[in-house]
Amino acid sequence: MESSSLDSTVSSLTMDDELHIPHQFSSITKLHNNGPGTTSVHELLECPVCTSSMYPPIHQCHNGHTLCSTCKTRVHNRCPTCRQELGDIRCLALEKIAESLELPCRYGSLGCPEIFPYYSKLKHESICNFRPYNCPYAGSDCSVVGDIPYLVTHLRDDHRVDMHSGCTFNHRYVKSNPVEVENATWMLTVFHCFGQYFCLHFEAFQLGMAPVYMAFLRFMGDEREARSYCYSLEIGGNGRKQIWEGSPRSIRDSHKKVRDSHDGLIVYRNMALFFSGGDRKELKLRVTGRIWKEQQNPEGGVCIPNLCS
Repeated sequence: MESSSLDSTVSSLTMDDELHIPHQFSSITKLHNNGPGTTSVHELLECPVCTSSMYPPIHQCHNGHTLCSTCKTRVHNRCPTCRQELGDIRCLALEKIAESLELPCRYGSLGCPEIFPYYSKLKHESICNFRPYNCPYAGSDCSVVGDIPYLVTHLRDDHRVDMHSGCTFNHRYVKSNPVEVENATWMLTVFHCFGQYFCLHFEAFQLGMAPVYMAFLRFMGDEREARSYCYSLEIGGNGRKQIWEGSPRSIRDSHKKVRDSHDGLIVYRNMALFFSGGDRKELKLRVTGRIWKEQQNPEGGVCIPNLCS
């Protein structure tokens, strides 16, 4: 797909003044978080092949070396420590020990204070609010994970994403040949306001047989906090306009999930070309919008918008 040009009207504040993006990436390391007196037992429950915690069935060889059931297949039924054949021997004693343990969440160093029984720990960690986030950049198979400061820096330095301060925006998207619509991302812009980061997506794809353009906002944080914010988008021209208003989705929801749910402003190509005016052979879409935070009115018990200046 051809590249598109972008004109932005944003706050006069500079990115370095407002974003305070760290120059070093935050580190997300593998954590064990063993409590007092559980270190040696937890090490016994660590699979020597994948280094993850072992859950039943826990297998052992004739010499007593253990490994998890997943890795038993990977090592072709040979003990990775002594190379003896594994057979189907279960380490029942280690499985019973595992049932008695309570361990901290592996994301304790990222802020999670929870402690769980051994068998509940994995389920919690899969949904823990402190777990690292996936990179929100679409259009590539980026496997980077990290906390929000890490990802903001990653988007700026590695994906060259435009960073802006302020809760209002005014962008113009231009494409000389809008007839060819590919299933690809056009633009990602990151906004910093209310002390938070938001990703504005704008892209072209096929909706059934119809080529469409879609704009939507995602919040760089968890679902619960995302619901505290609202945003509006407006696309128009030639005496017509289309408006969308809603709450941003968290980046916990994948880009594809948000797009496929149609949770955003969708403009069909014929209407987009009508907005563009002229001979309808060039796409010229102007997208304006704003982000605001909903606050509870202590007197009336209803939400009132808190607009940034």
